[in-house]
Amino acid sequence: MWILLAFISASLLGLYDVAKKQSLKGNAVLKVLLLNTIFSTILFSPVIINSIFDLGWFGDSSFNIPLGTLHDHYTVFIKAVLVLLSWIFGYFGLKELPLTIAAPIHATRPVMTLVGAMIIFGERLNLTQWAGVLLAIASLFLLSHSGKKEGIDFRHNRGVLLVVLAAITGACCGLYDRHIMHSLEPMFVQSWYVLYQAVLMSVTIAILTIFKVKKQGSSDAFHWSWAIPLISLFLSAADVAYLFALSDPDAMISVVSMIRRSSVLVSFTCGAILFHERNLKAKAFDLAMIFIGAILLYIGSR
Repeated sequence: MWILLAFISASLLGLYDVAKKQSLKGNAVLKVLLLNTIFSTILFSPVIINSIFDLGWFGDSSFNIPLGTLHDHYTVFIKAVLVLLSWIFGYFGLKELPLTIAAPIHATRPVMTLVGAMIIFGERLNLTQWAGVLLAIASLFLLSHSGKKEGIDFRHNRGVLLVVLAAITGACCGLYDRHIMHSLEPMFVQSWYVLYQAVLMSVTIAILTIFKVKKQGSSDAFHWSWAIPLISLFLSAADVAYLFALSDPDAMISVVSMIRRSSVLVSFTCGAILFHERNLKAKAFDLAMIFIGAILLYIGSR
């Protein structure tokens, strides 16, 4: 079941990337990110309110969560900080790069997660799973050559650096998730961490506004797009599926992370159709390797 949930999460993440790219067109990154955290909090506000006042709205379902201890909330707050850092890097990077470049770069995250899982949790992959991981790694090296045809030098491009930093912090969050999901319920983590993210983003925006902090050349422009609430909807659903997958005692974070990165197939397809991005044939070959790698991981985990 955890494998199926991982693939559902991957599909939703692909749609999330598309909504995010559309939302950032001509918009200030931090404002879009703030709205994302607010809409996510609104989606889970009934769960939070029910938890605080013990209203019993959801009966015996997974949405009826306990209020939790101070230590539980501290644990979730740390997750909120890690995810928010990854988002900030990722949003700024995506604004500067084509979606068909940024999404595959972010697919390096499972490789980093794999190394961490082997070191921290003692996870071991079988031969089929290793074949899937190696195919995914090889595809990323090929992608760097595809990027050069669009004038993107992976070694000196700021957008590439930001997306790589997003992948690193995302990998750290994945490992942290695997650790905390042994003791916390998925809906407790999901509902409270989005609230803490909204608080953190509100404080950040307030500080920047009060002290009038603005980078040279940055823009505060904003226009409404219906893609903005879709960011929250797709991401929240993807995260719920992901956390329920990790709550399975048999789940392997290295495998779940790699499967979730197959979301790049959805991102790539929409990037080609909706954003008319270039050099698709070379990128399509690279993505096919990622897809085959995800299939091998699925077969090796059955």
